[in-house]
Amino acid sequence: MAGFEPIRFGKYQLIERIAIGGMAEVYKAKSYGVAGFEKLLVIKKILPHLSRNPEFVQMFINEAKIAVSLSHANIVQVYDLGVVDKDFYMAMEFIHGHDLMEIIKIGRKTGEHLSIPTAVHIISETLRGLDYAHGLCDPGGRPLNVVHQDVSPHNILLSYEGDVKLVDFGIARVGEMAEEDTGRMAGGKFAYMAPEQALGQAVDQRSDLFAAGIILFGLVTGQRLYAGKGRDEKIEMVRNAVVPSPRSLNPEIPERLEEIILRTLNREPERRYQQARDFQED
Repeated sequence: MAGFEPIRFGKYQLIERIAIGGMAEVYKAKSYGVAGFEKLLVIKKILPHLSRNPEFVQMFINEAKIAVSLSHANIVQVYDLGVVDKDFYMAMEFIHGHDLMEIIKIGRKTGEHLSIPTAVHIISETLRGLDYAHGLCDPGGRPLNVVHQDVSPHNILLSYEGDVKLVDFGIARVGEMAEEDTGRMAGGKFAYMAPEQALGQAVDQRSDLFAAGIILFGLVTGQRLYAGKGRDEKIEMVRNAVVPSPRSLNPEIPERLEEIILRTLNREPERRYQQARDFQED
């Protein structure tokens, strides 16, 4: 970012602000070691006014606890959780590349969209990461039932070396949804929600797979699945999960790939893929 002066932040140096949102800001940073050792990483820290909100701080800590336990080639690694002058932060792996949404936007401008094999590869690698996260267990071997809840192009990072990595478990849930939590719409982006998530019903790993299916649909057809004009219209489209034939939008899509997409985008969770590995293998 032009005009940004490096800032010392605890044991790190913030060298560039990458992004700022409603809850946190993200910086490219450096850590230093002996003999001139330097390492590039990312610092995600809560916005100052939210650092005084105990509920939000606890949510941030919960995110870090989930993320730091995830060690997989297709998930961005979190190294550290800390606080500097009441500013809570996470230190995580720096990915030299772009998020998938940036790639999609470039394609819309230039008219050069990703090829079908490339799109399938990106989603396949994303599903590898989801399969690992979904299968995570505590030290006693009990399943943690992790659900990401915000699988979207914004949270899939593509490195210049060809890596595909899932990031931001900020609204991820661990364990079964409590009865008092049902009826409230879970976080996430409407355009990539499963119907049950938009209806405020209990979500599970199959909801993440629905979101991955929406991304795949958009990549291979070149069109958004839910193109409602207003927020209310879009929510209604999400809840009804009306999915057109992908091949009607792009005849180059193989019949088998269409079958896979339509299966994972079924409105009824019981009729979708039940595990990420099955979706990925197909």
